[in-house]
Amino acid sequence: MDTEHSSLHPTVAILSRGDASARRDATSQNSRFVRVFEALSAVGIEACPVVYDEAFADAVRKELLAVDGVLVWVDPIHQGKTRGALDPLLREIAAQGPWVSAHPDVILKMGVKEVLYRTRRLGWGGDTHRYDSADAFRTEFPSRLRAGGPRVIKQNRGNGGQGVWKVEALPDTDTKVRVLHAQRGSRSEEILLDAFIARCEPYFGWGGCIIDQAFQLRLPEGMIRCYMSGTNVAGFGHQLIKALIPPPPEGPDSPEAQPGPRIMHGPDAPSFQSLRRSMEDRWTPQLMETLGIDGASLPVIWDADFLYGPRDAAGADTYVLCEINASSCFAIPDEAPAAIARSVKDRILQNQ
Repeated sequence: MDTEHSSLHPTVAILSRGDASARRDATSQNSRFVRVFEALSAVGIEACPVVYDEAFADAVRKELLAVDGVLVWVDPIHQGKTRGALDPLLREIAAQGPWVSAHPDVILKMGVKEVLYRTRRLGWGGDTHRYDSADAFRTEFPSRLRAGGPRVIKQNRGNGGQGVWKVEALPDTDTKVRVLHAQRGSRSEEILLDAFIARCEPYFGWGGCIIDQAFQLRLPEGMIRCYMSGTNVAGFGHQLIKALIPPPPEGPDSPEAQPGPRIMHGPDAPSFQSLRRSMEDRWTPQLMETLGIDGASLPVIWDADFLYGPRDAAGADTYVLCEINASSCFAIPDEAPAAIARSVKDRILQNQ
């Protein structure tokens, strides 16, 4: 890499998925990441939009090799397409000089549901289990379901509620269960437990494992999304979600069944300072140690999604991690673009 060019005129590509038309028409001003472009420009970094699809991957490769860094906003699953071809491309780019955030190898450590199992002892986990094969799932899950109340089953890689299920045992039968998919528009259904287990078996082929957590009874109080830039909190979002909550009598498409807006807050929001202290002082350093991730490899933007756990003896809230998003963390609080820009500038300097 031309290090003189990097130090004087650092360049970054913002990579997202789209078709040929989106690629042709992409500019920084018509991008959904326009505020990120503006924040990068404010710290002296030139950023350009790069739209990716497998059909024109070779052209994308040339563009990415010409910049100092790549910020990636591509979901694990989007309209039936996965990152199966993109991740090897990003590894190739990173090996040739430009830094990539989030690097696919970092995503495989922290941006998959398995992280819930690997970090279950950090203070944000608890009753969490991993099944490494369909046989293990078939053997172990039924007794755990009967003994411990409702469970939440999650495929290892996915987004938008895909492959996330609430499962409840039914009274007076060991053969049938009630299940509810987390995808919007889903209804509860009662099916044979063996049929549900068979439905989940394809998840092992895509993600390698299935994660099993206890259902959190305070789910109706909402989810808190803690946005991180590297090791620092960049803001919060609080949303009254409806995933895994049975729809009202009006049906899953009714206004009453839709999630509330995500209310964004800056990092100094008073109601989330306990969570901020835990994330910055304890949980993120412990996460890095547990997963073997150094500070320079943490994504410049990622988020940890929390549900409210049982209140402690003093009546204070506890938090249970339900997901980490590292592949495509967006939308973001107003304060986050500036935090991203600071992190990007630091990474470019470190990479020279």
